[in-house]
Amino acid sequence: MAKGGKGPKGKKITLNVAKNCIKITFDGRKRLDLSKMGITTFPKCILRLSDVDELDLSRNMIKKIPDSISKFQNLRWLDLHSNYIDKLPESIGQMSSLLYLNVCNNKLTTNGLPVELNQLKNIRTLNLGLNHLDSVPTTLGALKELHEVGLFDNMLNSIPNSISKLPKLKKLNTKRNPFPKEEESELFLDSIKRLENLYLVEEKDLCGPCLKKCQQARDKLNRIKSMATAPPRKPIFSNLVSPNSMAKESQEEWR
Repeated sequence: MAKGGKGPKGKKITLNVAKNCIKITFDGRKRLDLSKMGITTFPKCILRLSDVDELDLSRNMIKKIPDSISKFQNLRWLDLHSNYIDKLPESIGQMSSLLYLNVCNNKLTTNGLPVELNQLKNIRTLNLGLNHLDSVPTTLGALKELHEVGLFDNMLNSIPNSISKLPKLKKLNTKRNPFPKEEESELFLDSIKRLENLYLVEEKDLCGPCLKKCQQARDKLNRIKSMATAPPRKPIFSNLVSPNSMAKESQEEWR
């Protein structure tokens, strides 16, 4: 019997169990879904299924990802979120087909991010949120195909320019980090600039759904601008007839 990671009630993830967990996605890709199975160690038996396109090991109790994960050369989608991983293997840089990598909600520190991540030249989505990062390697700026980066809920004081100025970046989530106030303002203004960076087209050239999407984006931009420029509103107490009216009525009682 092939060895694997232990699951609930001492169950082992064997090769047969893993094969039964392969699903075909709506676009015809093979996904090996081993999420929420109580796995504590990376099941080596799944290396024999290295032809899968997607691998989901999320919501387990895995602490270490072995170098052998690079055998998944066809992998386009790797989800490791909600485990106990504190370090990614250097070999992850060899997974050149990877488009999506989610390591959110782990124990990753800045030292746990290998330099080899900058070799993932095709990656489009990288989620590093909910970890223990106190800085972001500037080398990630080499990932020119990145569309989305998640850095929320970490311990970051700044974001490297090489990240925030990536040419294809559409979404940069840096919420709930201990940024200095100046840095927060810069990131806020940068997000407005990105929303303003739209191509102008005529309404007649858009289909119904596209037109609706553009209108929603415009409304969102207007809301953000109004939040940034509107003066603080004074509170209105509709139930008070006049200021201190109750105090006047109960004056004698307090005396």
